[in-house]
Amino acid sequence: MNESLADSPEKKHQKNIANHKRRVLFFAEAATLAHVARPMVLAHVLEDAGYEVHFACHPRYCDLFRTLKRPWRPIQSITSREFLEALAKGRPLYSRDTLQAYVKEDLEVIREISPDLIVGDFRLSLSVSARLVDIPYMTITNAYWSPYARPHYRVPELPITRFFGARVAGALFKLARPLAFALHTLPLNRVRKQYGLPSLGLDLRRIYTDADQTLYADLPELVPTFERPATHRYIGPINWSPSVALPQWWDQLPADKPIIYVTLGSSGQSELLPRVLGALAQLPVTPVVATAGLIQLERKPHNAWVADFLPGEQAVSRASLVICNGGSPTTMQALAAGVPVVGIASNLDQYLNMSYLEQAGVGILMRAGQTTVSRLRQLVETMMGNDSYRDCAMAVMQQVATYAPERHFANLVARELSTA
Repeated sequence: MNESLADSPEKKHQKNIANHKRRVLFFAEAATLAHVARPMVLAHVLEDAGYEVHFACHPRYCDLFRTLKRPWRPIQSITSREFLEALAKGRPLYSRDTLQAYVKEDLEVIREISPDLIVGDFRLSLSVSARLVDIPYMTITNAYWSPYARPHYRVPELPITRFFGARVAGALFKLARPLAFALHTLPLNRVRKQYGLPSLGLDLRRIYTDADQTLYADLPELVPTFERPATHRYIGPINWSPSVALPQWWDQLPADKPIIYVTLGSSGQSELLPRVLGALAQLPVTPVVATAGLIQLERKPHNAWVADFLPGEQAVSRASLVICNGGSPTTMQALAAGVPVVGIASNLDQYLNMSYLEQAGVGILMRAGQTTVSRLRQLVETMMGNDSYRDCAMAVMQQVATYAPERHFANLVARELSTA
């Protein structure tokens, strides 16, 4: 570094502690909306508690959020399309060059803000940059990515799945997964080596969860872990709804048919939405649909009510069933209201999440590559006619109610800063 020691982030960090300042810098990876929403919820928690909060993120989703006192610090992020294409092809999500550029930009932001604590959500480069400046670093993640979890891996929608079919591809995936995980670790491990940091090994789960404090936005009752260290903690589901107004038709929804909330999210397969609505058009239900602005429906079924975005908490509160991409944010939002879910999953993250929800009896996973109008219609009829799914979802709702992720997080931050 060309800067003097007096201007270094380490020296500024020590001055902040001496002056009893509490400055927290959040990094959110805007590849998907979920990785922005969770840290934004927690950023507001700390801001309300009197901390000086800074939020670094690509601005592509900023219009969906209630603003913080300080403007977003814009940083670069791969696009959602790049992220989803890498997932669909089974490639590493980030190249070494991309991670190197991220580290360089991380360090610029850290020097500029000089935080006492760094919090990230899937900003993998912080595994390097936060350690180079020796500032405490927390990451937000899901427990099913923990090295201490024991998930059941099912092959997601990959080229081998489409070519060989799910059964044969599943057998090949079982054999190839450890090698595939190892290959996905190479870009970050190479960047760490470049900066003199030790390798994290060949387990992709360590790459995704590496931090001084690793916070699981999950319930241990749903996604258990085993023999985890004290630095890995559950804080509970972090639920969020976009800051958007209700559509004009909200109060006109018919009251004589059950509502099904449909949202395939920012990382679902939006091209499946017409198929989903085609299945629901044949049933005595009212679909309430959030497209996330990813698709324009040429033909809207007679019973569907559609908007680009909806406040999810209000939508699930009126629903009897939620159909989504199987990702953690929407499924946990549904379960917090005691509503079972159908997860039309495509990537491994969604498959892992839905596998645990199936075990708990609160949802059913449907492969995106096998989703047809007739199969989905039959599945919805089965779930709507079976009270056990609703009963199990109500039990999970009680578990969610016992957690206070915002309070847990605030307490962990206070403890970390008091001992830093």
